[in-house]
Amino acid sequence: MVDEVILLDYWPGMFGVRTRIALEEKNIKFDYREQDLCNKSALLLEMNPVHKKIPVLIHNGKPVCESLIQVEYIDETWPMEYPLLPSDPYQRAHARFWGDFIDKMVKKKNYKNRKLMWGAKGVEQELGKKEFIEMLKTVEFELGDKTYFGGETFGYVDIALIGFYGWFDAFEKYGNFSIEAECPTIIAWAKRCVKRDSVAKSLPDSEKVIELIPELKKKKRVE
Repeated sequence: MVDEVILLDYWPGMFGVRTRIALEEKNIKFDYREQDLCNKSALLLEMNPVHKKIPVLIHNGKPVCESLIQVEYIDETWPMEYPLLPSDPYQRAHARFWGDFIDKMVKKKNYKNRKLMWGAKGVEQELGKKEFIEMLKTVEFELGDKTYFGGETFGYVDIALIGFYGWFDAFEKYGNFSIEAECPTIIAWAKRCVKRDSVAKSLPDSEKVIELIPELKKKKRVE
């Protein structure tokens, strides 16, 4: 039986990138279906009736929601391909901890900081930039001098974080600051990640993201 794999996502989304990278690392063919978030499809609402949001991975008609859960599902479903999580239980738990940290600290505050960087001015904008950099520095400390978060092996934690990289240029442009000046180790790591075909294929074009910002600001009524 040939697996039917469908991914419902939105091209600049930071989180569906994780799922795309995981599928590419496993060499899994999938049907990508672009979603209009202002006019959600019947399939999206059917497959994710609780949160009604992307990304949604559909494997043989069964939905899997939340991007990091999708990455783990992909790793467990196709274990013979490139492993994304370590085999050692402690190392797996450690990787899951950092994936959870990124979701709770980077992802959630990132929404707040996007608004601050795009719409706020003065002290409020500076606070947003400071919080954003502090989050990256915490993750940067964990990376240390390793090639990837798992050492020499690209994996789960790298996938959890790299989706944000496609938005870094937009943050810098609209926030008027340099991420590389503050977190050079993270930028060097991101550039290594982008050399992987799975990442290069999956990340949104940063210039297109920058061009998208005025439209998003208008929709969210951020002046």
